[in-house]
Amino acid sequence: MPDVSPINLPTDPLPGHRISLQRIAAARDIIDPVFLNAPQFACEPLSAALGCELTLKLETANPIRCFKGRGASFLVSTRADAGAFDGRPVVAASAGNWGQAVAYACRARNIPLTLFAAETANPLKVDLMRALGADMKLAGADFDAAKDAAAAYTAEQNGVMLVDGLDVASCEGAGTMAVELMAGSTVPDVVVVPLGNGAMLNGIARWVKAVAPATDVVAVQASGADAMEASWRQGEVIVRDKAETIADGIGVRVPVPEAVDDMRGIVDDVMLVEDETIIQGMKMMMRHAGLVTEPSGAVGIAALLTDRKRFAGRRVATIICGSNVAPGDVHLLLD
Repeated sequence: MPDVSPINLPTDPLPGHRISLQRIAAARDIIDPVFLNAPQFACEPLSAALGCELTLKLETANPIRCFKGRGASFLVSTRADAGAFDGRPVVAASAGNWGQAVAYACRARNIPLTLFAAETANPLKVDLMRALGADMKLAGADFDAAKDAAAAYTAEQNGVMLVDGLDVASCEGAGTMAVELMAGSTVPDVVVVPLGNGAMLNGIARWVKAVAPATDVVAVQASGADAMEASWRQGEVIVRDKAETIADGIGVRVPVPEAVDDMRGIVDDVMLVEDETIIQGMKMMMRHAGLVTEPSGAVGIAALLTDRKRFAGRRVATIICGSNVAPGDVHLLLD
């Protein structure tokens, strides 16, 4: 059984923030234990190759091979206990990993789930979502189109839609990663976090900035799917016509406005990385750490490759957030 012993709450530098430090701490007692206490370790071969002191937090060592189980477990559990579903259809949209997580959490409580994914979704992830009991519906050319279809279906069915990054519990569940990370023996100088819908980034950043204000939080997006980066930088929601990146898990075209607002005051910077560098990061993970990583999970390594001087000699931690590699992308892991 994972250790979920009480922790001391840090002083809250942003007491009015939507994401609650108290609920992040409480989430550890509610989240399915299979998703807690993910391995984290200093990876010396990668550190030597990248010129920094690198700690990896491996959020792939669980039944769905990604970090999303934390937020989905907390969200579904708290909503169900509050009677929010009350027999209504439960709906979600996903590029794959969020859908697996919600399906896993709903199955544990015998809650029927309808999931929408794009017609172009990673077939491995679609099969895994279906295997976890979800009623799968494929709609639209990308994640955001599938999300629109899910919202329309939810309205038609008088259902409840669970939205990653919008539902604050998804962020607070993800924040438990930072509770574990920052309890390690060494406080990182910088935490590098993949950025999709923002739930993982904002949950982690909220806790990190409370316990270690001097630690930089750097988000990473693919340059071909930069809507969140542009929105954060320009101070307003920026919608892109398309998202083109190999990193399908973070290929967001239409940002969640609340998630953009959540970033204020807790995220120091957002970096953009090229697909070619993401692939290089995947190969380095395989070569130097023996780890299979999907493109979205390798963007932290891609950021270190993109700006070596920025991270040189610093204590860096990054989240390896997924390892659901599409069958057609397996060759990317190999030289």
